[in-house]
Parts: sequence; structure tokens; C-alpha cells
Amino acid sequence: MMTIDKFNFAGKKAIVRVDFNVPLNEEGKITDDTRIRGALPTLKKILADGGALIIMSHMGKPKGKVNAKYSLSQIVDAVSAALGVEVKFAPDCAKASEAAAALKPGEVLLLENLRFYPEEEGKPVGIEKEDPAYEDAKKEMKARQKEFAKTLASYADCYVMDAFGTAHRKHASTAVIADYFDADHKMLGYLMEKEVQAVDNVLKDIKRPFTAIMGGSKVSTKIGIIENLMDKVDNLILCGGMAFTFAKAQGGKIGNSLVEDDKLQLALDIIEKAKAKGVNLVLGCDCIAADAFSNDANTQVCDDSNIPDGWMGLDAGPKTREEFKAAIKGAKTILWNGPAGVFEMDNFAGGSKVIAEAIAEATKEGAFSLIGGGDSVACINKFGMADQVSYISTGGGALLEAIEGKILPGIAAIRGDK
Repeated sequence: MMTIDKFNFAGKKAIVRVDFNVPLNEEGKITDDTRIRGALPTLKKILADGGALIIMSHMGKPKGKVNAKYSLSQIVDAVSAALGVEVKFAPDCAKASEAAAALKPGEVLLLENLRFYPEEEGKPVGIEKEDPAYEDAKKEMKARQKEFAKTLASYADCYVMDAFGTAHRKHASTAVIADYFDADHKMLGYLMEKEVQAVDNVLKDIKRPFTAIMGGSKVSTKIGIIENLMDKVDNLILCGGMAFTFAKAQGGKIGNSLVEDDKLQLALDIIEKAKAKGVNLVLGCDCIAADAFSNDANTQVCDDSNIPDGWMGLDAGPKTREEFKAAIKGAKTILWNGPAGVFEMDNFAGGSKVIAEAIAEATKEGAFSLIGGGDSVACINKFGMADQVSYISTGGGALLEAIEGKILPGIAAIRGDK
């Protein structure tokens, strides 16, 4: 497989799929530029070699329609500042052949949001899956998707996939486009190489003990990962809103806490599976409960299984935090996905902060720590500890699918895997 280090971009036009799906405030200003900074090494290498650069990305979910709210024109200035080069803008990603042809070495063109075209995602629009005509509509859309990918490919001499955040999607720009370049003219960017290596570190090259921390609100969205990790981890911390589904499944009284009532049996199955596999499952025993979903709510420390009516658990309690610390201390491989509480509210960020501090301490002592998933990344950034862990993944869904053991189409398309 061609690598970006081996390829000389001098005199070549490179089309690079990045993930510039960055959060914007009401004024259209970027509130977190992590994803742009993550792509810079790849983009700068192409320019330093003397190549011309065509950048493509999606933003938000415009569902195949033009929507000014998701226009990448809003980030042109920020990308120009980050690259130190004036970035030109193509207002229609599928009609940019003239702008691409005119690019000189060292110049940069940013294409408008790929998802303004339904062909990018390749899903039929305006027809339900139950409709008898759906299969024909799907075939027709797949043919249009190939044409769309071919158009994008026609702008450049080579293709670089550097959007790990979308690598789990078989979209025109993340996988289909690779069919229009030979093996020597398609490659993963630096960010993708690092992401793939980081996932391999926690799944294939495991140093023990291995502690995984899975947080967030729902057990249902993490079940595939939890099951795959059961065969690999020594300690599994399950925290955040999903903890209350486990508490209720075991007969606990959880007040108004978040719960998935249809997943109670699943929670019991996970507890049994952990026992059978000898995994130390840490579910916590107490929480900080509040009488309203608000930073200013009244709070009290409660047992997870005895929360009064009208109260809800919003963070891990003091005893639970000690259990978290004990399970992380001394670990040599650590994976963290999902917070331990409503960390966006300062009064309920303590549990997540304890996890972050314990991970930083273990990393200092030689652990490999991988932080992934939007909320965990926002967490570590909020606490100002991003530089104290081994690796922060830019991919939410992609990271989770990789950890589930799934083949990611964006990587398979470059490697030639089927």
C-alpha cells in the first residue's frame, strides 16, 4: 500500500478527504478546531512537496439539499489561517473542474459541502425502505454515486483519505472514489495512519492490565463494543447514564434517572458475561443526584440503587470515583469512550474529571491511553488535559466500529480489502 511519506506530490494535484465537520456557534464561528488542526500535517506535506491541494469534507446533515447553515464557506478563513495559504472556494463540489484545473502548485481549493448532494451518502431520497420501488431507487442512486465519485476523482492525480471520523461510511468521497485511482495513487493521510495505529494498540498489541471505560447515556448504543471488549479487557468501567439501567435491572430504585427499560435483561446478561469471563466489571455504587436537570439544582449523594422519587443521578458519587481510580491505576492499556456524568455542567463534571486525572497519571507511568468519541474528547479538552494522554481520536462512530472489530470502508478502499 502506498503511504503518504513515500509519495512525492511535486507537480501533482491531490484531492484529500478531511473531516472538517467542526462545531459552529450562532455567528458561524468555529468553537472547536481540533479536526482542522488534526488534518494539517497531511495538508502541509502536500504543499511542502510542491503539490496543489483540493480539500473536500461534509458538514452536518443537510440530507442531500443545499443549506446555508452547513456551508463550508463559513470556515474558509479559518482553514486559510491554519494553513498559512489563501484558500480558494468552489461553491459547488460537483462543478469545480475549472477551478481544479486552474490550481497551481502550492495553491488550495476547498470544495463546498459534499452532502449537499444525496449522491455523497448514496441513499435514495424521498422514498421509504418499505416502498416496493425502494430497491430500484437504491440501484439508481448507487449508479449516480459512482458518477459523483468519478467527478470528484477527475479533479486530481491522487487521492488521500484522512477523515477517520467518516471512515465507517461507504460514501462517494470516503470509499467509492478510491476505485478511480490505482494502488500507487491512493493512500491514507497521517491522521488516518495514526488512528489505525492507535486502534491496533488497544485491540491487537494489548499491554496488560487493560482497562476500558464506557460512559454515556445509553447501553444500547455501546453494546457491540462492550461485547467485543469483554474478550480483551481486564477491567471494564460502565458509567454515565447507562449505569442506572444496570442499577434498575438489579432491583434498584433509581428515581427519575435515565433508564432504558427495554434493556434491563441485556444489563443482567452483561453482568453474567463479565463474571463468566473473569472481567472486573465496575458499575459504581453511589451517585450525585439532583432534583432537576440543571447546574443550580439541589444535590445529594445517594446509593445508585436508592435514589428518591423526583431525583436523578447526574454524576458518579465519591465511593464510585474511588472505584474508578482503583480500576485505572496501574493499567497499561486504557480506552475511554463516554463521560461519567453531565460534564457540561460544572457541578456534575467531577466524576469525569477523576477519570481524566487517573488516566493522565497512568499514562505518565507508561500506559497507552486512547480517548475517543465526541463527548470524551470534549471532556478531556474541558479539563485541559489533552496533552497528558497518548492519543485522542477524531472519530466517534468510526472509532466505535473499529473497536467492535468491523472493517471500515474508508480504510478497506485504500488497502484494497473487500
